[in-house]
Amino acid sequence: MTKLFLIPIAILLFGVRLYAQGNYDQHEAFAPIFYPSYGDDVRSAAGSAGPKYWQNSADYKIIASLDTTNKSLTGAVTINYKNNSPEKLPFVWLQLDQNIYRQDSRSVAATAISGGRWANRNFDGGYTIKSVKVIYGGKETDADYLVSDTRMEIKLSRPIRAYGDSMEFKIEYSFQIPEYGTDRMGRQNTKNGLIYEIAQWYPRMCVFDNVMGWNTLPYLGQGEFYLEYGNLEYSITAPADMIVVGSGELLNPSEVLTSQQIARLKEARESDKTVTIRSESEVNDKNSRPAKDKLTWRFKIVNARDVAFAASTAFVWDAARINLPSGKKSLAMSVYPVESAKEKGWKRATEFVKGAIEHYSKQWYEFPYPAATNVAGIVNGMEYPGIVFCSSRAQGGGLWGVTSHEFGHTWFPMIVGSNERKYPWMDEGFNTFINSVADKAFNNGEFENKNNNLHQAAGFIFGANSESIMTIPDVTSPNNLGLDAYFKPSVGLQLLRYEILGQDRFDAAFRYYINNWAYKHPTPWDFFHAIENASGETLDWFWRGWFLYNWKLDQAVKGVEYKGNDSTNGAIITIANLEKLPMPVTIEVKQANGKDDRIKLPVEIWEHGSTWKFHYPSTDKITEVIIDPDKVLPDIDESNNTWKP
Repeated sequence: MTKLFLIPIAILLFGVRLYAQGNYDQHEAFAPIFYPSYGDDVRSAAGSAGPKYWQNSADYKIIASLDTTNKSLTGAVTINYKNNSPEKLPFVWLQLDQNIYRQDSRSVAATAISGGRWANRNFDGGYTIKSVKVIYGGKETDADYLVSDTRMEIKLSRPIRAYGDSMEFKIEYSFQIPEYGTDRMGRQNTKNGLIYEIAQWYPRMCVFDNVMGWNTLPYLGQGEFYLEYGNLEYSITAPADMIVVGSGELLNPSEVLTSQQIARLKEARESDKTVTIRSESEVNDKNSRPAKDKLTWRFKIVNARDVAFAASTAFVWDAARINLPSGKKSLAMSVYPVESAKEKGWKRATEFVKGAIEHYSKQWYEFPYPAATNVAGIVNGMEYPGIVFCSSRAQGGGLWGVTSHEFGHTWFPMIVGSNERKYPWMDEGFNTFINSVADKAFNNGEFENKNNNLHQAAGFIFGANSESIMTIPDVTSPNNLGLDAYFKPSVGLQLLRYEILGQDRFDAAFRYYINNWAYKHPTPWDFFHAIENASGETLDWFWRGWFLYNWKLDQAVKGVEYKGNDSTNGAIITIANLEKLPMPVTIEVKQANGKDDRIKLPVEIWEHGSTWKFHYPSTDKITEVIIDPDKVLPDIDESNNTWKP
């Protein structure tokens, strides 16, 4: 009896040892526990904000002056911060992004000797803080504050009470404007003057949420932003010969524009064709600017998370109407130097702005701002609410691509306010995906990439040095940022849309996510919950393999057997999943009689192990069996995808 008992134990152990040599394990792929916690009243398991969801808000009033002689900006910001949380706040944290340009910053210390996109390029800058005040109950007092790298802590003599109490902070500051501002801001020289692109230009509140409390990751360059929503009013005083464009609505056009420019803007608001506001020939015409020494431009944007602006004497300016699904209108605008005014270049920029925003508004969620401005300058591509910075050298498909991408960020993360410091794929990847949909729609696919062969991309996606999508951006290798933050998560959504859920189910689920988290702060788990609930599909196997881990895919055809060795009696086809990631299967079967069939099998077949047999009703000899015949899956080994007798 003892010997009989030991035999199955030995077989079991031997089986486990053999099994461990394979890469696929259905128990790991379809493990029952995936979510780290259950839904609650703040973040529901349905993928929506719960009945007790809260987030704090920050309204800003900024008065700033641009000094073109010293290439600096001086400003004063008053922040009205409202605490909607259930906790009192004895201190608050603010972001001081300009401190990335200090030579003693963490960013400089963490920059490789070889430099890189985020290197400061020998510029020593950062904020000069003149004063910090706390205002409560109409009383203004000096703040007890501490600056730590790109963060500022203000310690409060009395806490901000929970459930709706508010407090104001007033900060006076200045900083030198870098020529190259980590590819997010800077200044570019043109033959008609400098182009200033100004961003991260005032102290901003850190987010306080129910996930991390205060989100205070330092700004190192590669990781972007996480910001509260609010209303922002700001004024920019600059030399009168400059054109200033910024986030939101220009409140005082009669004070800063000529009567001719105001009339042209009115014409543009009624035109689907691009209308010139200031032409190339007018750039050096003194009559194209009011005859004053300085002018103050006033802007306002509502329910936004940030503002940016640009200023230059060199701007050519044009505009056109944006038609929104609700019947509302917005205004597409572009400003660029005469060097960029080419027929295949920036002369099409406003057309691109209009086309992208009209598509995204119809397909996903309506554009919320009164204007969308594209600025040509030194920055290769960067997004802010209602305004983006794109390379002045871009043209053709490159200009369409960067314009569509940067304005696609209106939806992620300007509307859906995810945490870019931790999860870049939730804005860059989602945006790259909607860009691919827009590419097909714009001008009958003028700039569409028609090469959808993911077999070719598999080596790139799963290269030897590839990393998990779920990696903090500053930890991701700079060489992998484009893959892990942009391309791979975009491919993941394409797989969901075309291969796993189907277009109708995916689009409805994606809109459900956007609508539920518009102007809120979702986590990755909120996104996963939203797609699962709205699509009616359990997708933990896909989230786990594609987003959390770096699992590879390798599907194969193993063989064909005929029933009774007679091809007219039907066949048993054996397929295999050789790597860790399971996926649904599409198989093409060709017979000698010329008949071709497509068979689709659900991902659940891989719940039973790494091989699967299925019956095919053949009536003649099978000449070829191909798994993933359209090459729409990132299969790492194409050599085993086809069986021939």
